Amino acid sequence: QVQLVESGGGLVQPGGSLRLSCAASGFTFRQYAMSWYRQAPGKERELVATITSAGGAGGTTKYADSVKGRFTISRDNAKNTVYLQMNSLKSEDTAVYYCNAALFIAYWGQGTQVTVSS
Repeated sequence: QVQLVESGGGLVQPGGSLRLSCAASGFTFRQYAMSWYRQAPGKERELVATITSAGGAGGTTKYADSVKGRFTISRDNAKNTVYLQMNSLKSEDTAVYYCNAALFIAYWGQGTQVTVSS
Protein backbone atom coordinates (compact mmCIF):
# COMPACT_ATOMS: atom_id res chain seq x y z
CA GLN A 1 0.00 0.00 0.00
CA VAL A 2 1.42 3.34 -1.08
CA GLN A 3 1.65 5.98 1.62
CA LEU A 4 3.00 9.51 1.70
CA VAL A 5 2.78 11.02 5.16
CA GLU A 6 3.62 14.71 5.59
CA SER A 7 4.59 16.28 8.89
CA GLY A 8 6.16 19.45 10.23
CA GLY A 9 3.49 22.00 9.42
CA GLY A 10 2.22 24.53 11.91
CA LEU A 11 1.93 28.18 12.82
CA VAL A 12 4.99 30.38 12.41
CA GLN A 13 5.62 34.12 12.43
CA PRO A 14 6.70 35.97 9.30
CA GLY A 15 10.43 35.56 8.82
CA GLY A 16 10.46 32.24 10.61
CA SER A 17 11.35 28.76 9.41
CA LEU A 18 9.76 25.33 9.18
CA ARG A 19 10.93 22.00 7.86
CA LEU A 20 8.37 19.71 6.28
CA SER A 21 8.97 15.98 5.99
CA CYS A 22 7.27 13.39 3.81
CA ALA A 23 7.77 9.74 4.69
CA ALA A 24 7.11 7.38 1.79
CA SER A 25 6.33 3.67 1.71
CA GLY A 26 4.89 1.09 -0.65
CA PHE A 27 6.92 1.96 -3.74
CA THR A 28 10.57 2.22 -4.84
CA PHE A 29 11.19 5.70 -3.50
CA ARG A 30 14.56 6.32 -5.15
CA GLN A 31 13.09 5.83 -8.63
CA TYR A 32 10.50 8.58 -8.22
CA ALA A 33 10.78 12.30 -8.67
CA MET A 34 9.50 13.95 -5.51
CA SER A 35 7.75 17.28 -5.30
CA TRP A 36 6.05 19.62 -2.89
CA TYR A 37 2.88 21.40 -3.94
CA ARG A 38 0.75 23.86 -2.03
CA GLN A 39 -2.80 25.10 -2.16
CA ALA A 40 -3.97 28.29 -0.53
CA PRO A 41 -7.66 28.97 0.17
CA GLY A 42 -9.49 29.87 -3.02
CA LYS A 43 -6.47 29.17 -5.20
CA GLU A 44 -5.33 26.34 -7.42
CA ARG A 45 -2.70 23.87 -6.28
CA GLU A 46 0.74 25.01 -7.39
CA LEU A 47 4.13 23.34 -7.70
CA VAL A 48 6.62 24.58 -5.10
CA ALA A 49 9.70 22.43 -5.60
CA THR A 50 10.85 19.22 -7.29
CA ILE A 51 13.82 16.92 -6.85
CA THR A 52 14.56 14.28 -9.47
CA SER A 53 15.14 10.61 -8.79
CA ALA A 54 18.44 9.20 -7.63
CA GLY A 55 19.47 8.09 -11.12
CA GLY A 56 19.70 10.12 -14.29
CA ALA A 57 19.88 13.76 -13.29
CA GLY A 58 20.85 12.67 -9.80
CA GLY A 59 18.72 14.78 -7.55
CA THR A 60 18.42 17.95 -9.60
CA THR A 61 16.15 20.52 -7.98
CA LYS A 62 13.73 23.09 -9.38
CA TYR A 63 11.77 25.78 -7.58
CA ALA A 64 8.87 28.09 -8.17
CA ASP A 65 10.07 31.66 -8.60
CA SER A 66 8.14 32.69 -5.49
CA VAL A 67 10.25 30.46 -3.22
CA LYS A 68 13.69 30.52 -4.88
CA GLY A 69 16.39 31.37 -2.38
CA ARG A 70 14.09 30.71 0.59
CA PHE A 71 13.05 27.06 0.26
CA THR A 72 15.25 23.98 -0.17
CA ILE A 73 14.04 20.54 -1.20
CA SER A 74 16.13 17.48 -0.37
CA ARG A 75 15.74 13.74 -0.17
CA ASP A 76 17.18 10.89 1.87
CA ASN A 77 16.79 7.71 -0.17
CA ALA A 78 17.96 5.56 2.75
CA LYS A 79 15.06 6.88 4.83
CA ASN A 80 12.53 7.13 1.99
CA THR A 81 11.92 10.71 3.00
CA VAL A 82 11.77 14.05 1.21
CA TYR A 83 12.12 17.36 3.02
CA LEU A 84 11.23 20.97 2.39
CA GLN A 85 13.22 23.49 4.41
CA MET A 86 11.33 26.78 4.40
CA ASN A 87 13.10 29.94 5.56
CA SER A 88 12.11 33.61 5.58
CA LEU A 89 8.48 32.63 5.52
CA LYS A 90 5.90 35.14 4.35
CA SER A 91 2.17 35.37 4.91
CA GLU A 92 1.64 34.42 1.27
CA ASP A 93 3.29 31.05 1.97
CA THR A 94 0.24 30.10 4.03
CA ALA A 95 -1.28 27.00 2.44
CA VAL A 96 -1.76 23.28 2.73
CA TYR A 97 1.45 21.65 1.54
CA TYR A 98 1.26 18.32 -0.28
CA CYS A 99 3.93 15.75 -1.02
CA ASN A 100 3.89 14.18 -4.49
CA ALA A 101 5.72 11.18 -5.96
CA ALA A 102 5.78 10.78 -9.72
CA LEU A 103 7.15 8.30 -12.23
CA PHE A 104 4.58 6.70 -14.56
CA ILE A 105 1.93 7.34 -11.94
CA ALA A 106 1.54 10.04 -9.30
CA TYR A 107 0.91 9.57 -5.61
CA TRP A 108 -0.20 12.25 -3.15
CA GLY A 109 -0.03 12.74 0.57
CA GLN A 110 -2.88 14.07 2.69
CA GLY A 111 -1.29 17.49 3.20
CA THR A 112 -0.01 19.51 6.14
CA GLN A 113 -1.14 23.02 7.03
CA VAL A 114 1.40 25.83 7.13
CA THR A 115 0.18 29.15 8.53
CA VAL A 116 2.43 32.21 8.52
CA SER A 117 0.98 34.90 10.73
CA SER A 118 1.93 37.27 13.50
